[in-house]
Amino acid sequence: MAPVNSEDPKPVQIAVDHGVAKLMPDVDRSRAWLLTVDGAPQSYVDLDEPTHLEFEYARRLGHVLDTAADEQLPLDVLHLGGGALTLPRYVSATRPGSRQDVVEADGGLLALVAEHLPLPPESGVRTRCADAREWLTAAPADSADVIVADVFGGSRVPAHLTSLAYAEEAARVLRPGGVYAANLADGAPFAFLGSQLATFRAVFAQLAVIAEPAVLRGRRFGNAVLIASDRELPVSALARRTAADAFPARVEHGAGLGALTGSSRIVHDTDAVASPEPPGGSFTIS
Repeated sequence: MAPVNSEDPKPVQIAVDHGVAKLMPDVDRSRAWLLTVDGAPQSYVDLDEPTHLEFEYARRLGHVLDTAADEQLPLDVLHLGGGALTLPRYVSATRPGSRQDVVEADGGLLALVAEHLPLPPESGVRTRCADAREWLTAAPADSADVIVADVFGGSRVPAHLTSLAYAEEAARVLRPGGVYAANLADGAPFAFLGSQLATFRAVFAQLAVIAEPAVLRGRRFGNAVLIASDRELPVSALARRTAADAFPARVEHGAGLGALTGSSRIVHDTDAVASPEPPGGSFTIS
């Protein structure tokens, strides 16, 4: 098959290891593509403009990456979950010289992206086909400035990426002052998000959550970006950036996280569960 970035782009659909992947061209942007797996949107990539982040949760993760260190300073980033490599492309463009490892469990998906949406040779991105938890456990200590976790099995975060032992491994791999950022999904009464806050609070000194006000008020199910670090987080800078987005979000931190955490308890491997199924196919498209 020819790469999809030809002059007359056509959709590509193929069975990968964990479902059916589909690449669909964006009629409004000449070399932009939407990746879905089993109908659930996974990634949006503009090959000509890698700094364009179409999905709101990706923009919020981009804000975290932007504020993780001084502007344009190269970072060592570990991405758990690959998709179409949207955020690795973003980091390569905004922080030249960064070293990035992408861990994706679906080898067929990695092959699809490599064939049809190839990375520039100078990107500094290495892709690995492996389970995210297993890779994290084997990774060297103090080897990453930022860990970005965006792992979904279908529309749910896998249970083994939600426990205290997992959070402890993330803290071990991060350098002092490093930042962990995860794309999660939940809705009121926030049993899953609350459990993640309780679990990561047991490991990291500083936490914050970025989400749309309607999600935080319990009016709808949606994405929430969890941020954790052993240093003070740039809350003011994040709040300014997220408030200026097309769909403004709010940054909750400190005492403001109390209502989200509630009486949630720390999650252990023995009682870990996946994030809830989105109601009514919230994240699925045809």
